[in-house]
Amino acid sequence: MPYLEDFEVGQTHRFGRYEVTRDEVLDFARRWDPQPFHLSDEAAAKTHFGSLSASGWHTAAMTMAMTVAEADTREGGTLGAVGIDALRWLKPVKPGDVLRVESEVLEVRRSEKRPAMGSVRSRTTVFNQQDEPVMRFEPIVLYRRRAG
Repeated sequence: MPYLEDFEVGQTHRFGRYEVTRDEVLDFARRWDPQPFHLSDEAAAKTHFGSLSASGWHTAAMTMAMTVAEADTREGGTLGAVGIDALRWLKPVKPGDVLRVESEVLEVRRSEKRPAMGSVRSRTTVFNQQDEPVMRFEPIVLYRRRAG
């Protein structure tokens, strides 16, 4: 991951590719979000989803997997996150979808209490293979500074 000084407001980054599988949707739902429309084609057909769809939390987890995979290819100092604002699931994610991520930096702040670090707030949007946004949120991530 980059350091705090590598970020500027307005900067954008596109990354990731994640193929959503039926088995993964079912496995995640069984363990973490066992609602009928995540577990059964028949139950999902009776809802506004129309067919089996991934849990929104699964979509968030897949996004995290893409983010970590991208971070492993970059050098620097991420220190975790303080939270997520404005999380919205915009469109159901279905088995067979292929997801990708776009992120835009909204704010870069140096920490007054901890001079060796700061935070970056960004708007992250996850898209499916048809370039339709399926999820949007604003993570606030902590980064090391090159010089404290």
